[in-house]
Amino acid sequence: MSLPTDTSAPDRLSSLLERFRVQAALFHSGPLCGHHVFEPQPGRAFLHILRQGEMEVRHPDGDIALPRLKIDTPSLLLYPQPVHHVFFNAPLDGPDFTCATLDFDGGARNPIVQSLPPVMVVPLAAIGELDDTLHLLFAEADRQRCGSRLLTNRLFEVALIQILRWVVDHPDAAGVSHGLMRGLSDARLARTLVAMHQAPQDEWTLPRMAATAGMSRSAFAAVFKDVMQATPASYLLDWRLSLACAQLRAGVAVKQVAIEVGFADTASLSKAFRKRLGASPRAWLAASAAQVG
Repeated sequence: MSLPTDTSAPDRLSSLLERFRVQAALFHSGPLCGHHVFEPQPGRAFLHILRQGEMEVRHPDGDIALPRLKIDTPSLLLYPQPVHHVFFNAPLDGPDFTCATLDFDGGARNPIVQSLPPVMVVPLAAIGELDDTLHLLFAEADRQRCGSRLLTNRLFEVALIQILRWVVDHPDAAGVSHGLMRGLSDARLARTLVAMHQAPQDEWTLPRMAATAGMSRSAFAAVFKDVMQATPASYLLDWRLSLACAQLRAGVAVKQVAIEVGFADTASLSKAFRKRLGASPRAWLAASAAQVG
């Protein structure tokens, strides 16, 4: 399905990344010889950048069957979700990599993570605006100077934003067929999605959503359901709950969370939590803290 684009579309990523931040951490730069196993870690993503050489990637286990990959051109491999993957490289003079882990706020409930495929493999040449960022990133990763690791981490975060921008502009090439990132690539839906992201506490009726998109109610509801794989009301509820989870983890009181994310009161927030997450906000927070601990 071809979706309309609009160069005057609103900023589709800032409100997401401001509310759900990501932290990168460099863990390797240089050749990788032999085979290397990357175990799935809940809430943690991987971004591997193949600078030169060739390799094979296998996905031995997991709920989703993923193919073997043979890569022989400089490429990025983004694993936004916990996926067991193994690199098979030449035993000597292996391919050259720079790799980082990515910790997304919200973990599995991060709306960006939920809307990306389990793995993305993109030739670096496809994302031209990455050139300058990667030039600086590789230069810092390859040297031992004061602040190099910190600067490299920040450059990985810049690169991720550029990758996500490319995904929104090229969803088909990124393998994104539905969900939030696909919705943000549609100029009409993007206007409504960005407005809801920026002001979740507002009263978002279907007529208001449709008017923001510049569509009739019936057309908006149909397109939204087709692209987002959820009704407008269901998506809005999930967005508010994602925000609520993030704020609860940050120590905000339940009553204040309910008001700020758009619930009428604490009872309404608790009802939504029990329906979607199977526990009250306080019980969910305690279980979440226990998992982290």
